[in-house]
Amino acid sequence: QVQLVESGGGLVQAGGSLRLSCAASGISASRNTMGWYRQAPGKQRELVAQITRGGSTYYADSVKGRFTISTDNARNTVYLQMNSLNPEDTAVYYCRCTVTSLNFNWGQGTQVTVSS
Repeated sequence: QVQLVESGGGLVQAGGSLRLSCAASGISASRNTMGWYRQAPGKQRELVAQITRGGSTYYADSVKGRFTISTDNARNTVYLQMNSLNPEDTAVYYCRCTVTSLNFNWGQGTQVTVSS
């Protein structure tokens, strides 16, 4: 059974940093595409950052230069380092493991709140 467990969310002031973690079990994070998505109230879920099994990364324009996605193969965990946070980053952040376009799994989400 595939499980993705996010942690690391919380309340931070604008300009601060947080590191989100997504611990995977039942599947290899390094052998699949791992992504971080977020959903703010009243908005659609959007892709924030992604890393492929080959190590290629993608970042949404809104987070380029501020967020970094990485994997720890030994811990089977994906991280999202978030720096220079601003109130527009406030959302529930979700981890997703994509095997194929029809075969993917979501974590339960972790709340990130950035105060001004």
